[in-house]
Amino acid sequence: MPTALALGSFDGLHAGHRRGIEAICRNPAGGIPTVVSFWPHPREVLHGEPRLRLDLPEEKLHLLEPLGIHQLVLVPFDRQLARLSAAEFVDQILLGTLQARHIAIGANFRFGRGREGGADTLRSLAEAAGVAVSVLPILEDPVGRMSSSRIREALTAGDLTTASALLQRPYRFQGEVVQGRGLGRQLGWPTANLQVDGRKFLPGLGVYAARAWVDNESQALPAVMNLGPQPTVDPGSPSAVEVHLLDTRRELVGRILQVEPVERLRGQQRFSGLEELSAQISCDAQQAKERLQDNAG
Repeated sequence: MPTALALGSFDGLHAGHRRGIEAICRNPAGGIPTVVSFWPHPREVLHGEPRLRLDLPEEKLHLLEPLGIHQLVLVPFDRQLARLSAAEFVDQILLGTLQARHIAIGANFRFGRGREGGADTLRSLAEAAGVAVSVLPILEDPVGRMSSSRIREALTAGDLTTASALLQRPYRFQGEVVQGRGLGRQLGWPTANLQVDGRKFLPGLGVYAARAWVDNESQALPAVMNLGPQPTVDPGSPSAVEVHLLDTRRELVGRILQVEPVERLRGQQRFSGLEELSAQISCDAQQAKERLQDNAG
């Protein structure tokens, strides 16, 4: 069926991305409003660079629907696709397979073999076939250009306020709760150990005040989260996500926990022993309660 396409990575769905989406929803030209992205990221295939995503495909679907998008198309990116010229990409993929009637891109969008095509190329090729093209200028704010990189930088620094402002929504991730070693329970601070999709971009290491949701329940539960290794108990352990629900005890193994880090409380520390660690967790829990109360609503 004919489509109206917003074409790009749309990772994070920041204000710049939303302008492209608005363009095709406002003027769909008789096509289904559709977001088109590549999966995996072209740099993963061409340069072997792992690219963690702010939004995984299943998360992006839920974010796009309220914006008026009816479908998300992930074009499989491989070396065969990378060899297509700009003209072949437009003819075979955009006009042929996707039946585009209107295309929206950012001014810096590149496509085709060796990134040979740009906005002018697309406009020339598409409009020759009677397809409208909207080229959106790069959006800037007083700090600089709106980009997914800025969101990643804020998250890496543990700056959830800036990240959420750029995303125009709270940053969240989820994972299945798996069986841990039970050390937190022995200390009196049982934690849910999350198995998070390895393709998901996570904030910088540290301890956070957080909110959590169990499965599809609507009630947000106050929590404190540790993201990173365990420098006191096992300095060689891999980075992990551990969430302690405040003022509630529930059996969570096998459940899905969605987490919204709200504020970074401190960085990773190594303590003299389990007694000092337990005392610090108590301080972290109290501080998390206070921060979450301050951030309520």
